[in-house]
Amino acid sequence: MNERQALAAFAALSQETRLRVLRHLVIAGPDGIAAGAIAEKVEVSASNVSFHLKELERAGLVSVRRDSRSMVYSAEYDMLSGLIRFLMEDCCSGRPEICAPAVLPGCCAADTRELAR
Repeated sequence: MNERQALAAFAALSQETRLRVLRHLVIAGPDGIAAGAIAEKVEVSASNVSFHLKELERAGLVSVRRDSRSMVYSAEYDMLSGLIRFLMEDCCSGRPEICAPAVLPGCCAADTRELAR
C-alpha cells in the first residue's frame, strides 16, 4: 500500500457512519451483507448508506456484488490488512514484540460480535 491509498482509506474512515458500516462488514465476514440490512444495523436511510458505501468502495475498503435483487457488500480484507501493515511497517525500531500486542488482541474477539447486534 502506498501513502496515497492510505490517505484515501483514512479519509473514508474519518466519517462516523462509514466507520460503523465497515465494522459491520468486517463482522459479517467474507459473505458480506445486503445494503438494506446494513442501513438497518447502522440506523440510517437506504440512500444514506448507499452514499457511504460508495465512498468506502471508492477507497477500496469494500466490494459489492449483485445477489438476485440485492447489492451485497463485503469488507476488502486485503486492503484492511494492507492499511494495518502500512501503519505498522516501521514499528518500534525493529522490535516486533512491542508492536504485536497493538494488532492481535482485538482480532476475532468475541466482544466485537456485540457490534453486530
